[in-house]
Amino acid sequence: MKIVVITPTYNERDNVARLVHALQAEFARVPRHEWHHLVVDDASPDGTADAVRELQPGRPGLHLLMGPRQGLGAAYVRGMRHAMDELGADVVYEMDADFSHRPADLPRLLREIECGADFVIGSRYVEGGSIPAQWGWHRKANSLLGNVVARYVAGIPQVRDCTAGFRAIRVSTLRQISLGELRVQGYAFQVALLHAAVTAGARVKEIPVDFVDRTHGESKLGLRDIVEFVVNAWWIRFTSSRTFLKFAAVGATGVVVNLGVFTLLTSLGLNKYAASPIAIETSIVTNFLFNNYWTFRARRGNGRTRIRGLKFNLVSLLSLCVSYGTFVVLSVLFPAVPPQWHQLAGIVPATLINYLLNSYWTFPDLERRRASELLRSIPATPGDVQQND
Repeated sequence: MKIVVITPTYNERDNVARLVHALQAEFARVPRHEWHHLVVDDASPDGTADAVRELQPGRPGLHLLMGPRQGLGAAYVRGMRHAMDELGADVVYEMDADFSHRPADLPRLLREIECGADFVIGSRYVEGGSIPAQWGWHRKANSLLGNVVARYVAGIPQVRDCTAGFRAIRVSTLRQISLGELRVQGYAFQVALLHAAVTAGARVKEIPVDFVDRTHGESKLGLRDIVEFVVNAWWIRFTSSRTFLKFAAVGATGVVVNLGVFTLLTSLGLNKYAASPIAIETSIVTNFLFNNYWTFRARRGNGRTRIRGLKFNLVSLLSLCVSYGTFVVLSVLFPAVPPQWHQLAGIVPATLINYLLNSYWTFPDLERRRASELLRSIPATPGDVQQND
């Protein structure tokens, strides 16, 4: 097989030469394949490209691809297209330049490809994987929250580490994906690509790796990347899930019921703090009836409506607390604003909580659950491709 390791770079002069030497040593360990290293540099002002050019003589497998700085995702799209169309790759790797991903793990990911996987992830969050012990709580929370958003908002719950940047992917899988239509430029590309691969039927395997903190250079992750990541996760959910669209439609009727009942009760003289929870609970009941008999109709199976109703109301109780808490806080902070606006503002976070918990607990996807149970019942063999729940 022809294998291309793609490394996007921006201001990585201190790391790139060391990485080239380390990869060359690993390539020599697996000589039965044809290895190439493609550095995709975003016009780094520190001379990263010059460092690569200095190393190219005598290394025909070392390639440099230049382009404007447009983000991690744009660099990977450029690199993957070049690897497929110009270098004729059979497998491509995604790998950072800062030694967060250990070159010694390259053969381990390749073995899973050889055993039948299409998309292999060097995972920090399966058993045996790790993140740096010195990470502060905020960085750990940021990483874990990112994976929660990717798994349960974008809809890839079977993968533990959706944001991992260390991967080996069959080109046959990449050719089933329209890379240009992923429409992401930053770190959100990792989730968008994984979701597209899963949707295309790729066999995904996660293997544990130790993620190592960089010792040279600075992280390129910024606020813009985080915003794009969250927005993209919701966009994936919106465009790929008819269930979510139905849930949103039911939610819209719930807003009408909520605000209508609230307005009616307050116009009859009821105190707004008493009218708010009554209006919320009324919309909860109507939402459950619509969701049970329309949105999640295919997921009802043989379960009892009363059990689902109890679960729905438990979830809704949490949503009620969030919605009512928002209403009270905004009423205290902005007393001059009409209370209907406070009531409407409280609906937004409550709706997100409502959908996620009801989708994955009250009305779980029966087919996905049965598939997971079937996978767990099959004895593991060296050729099996594992998907983690």
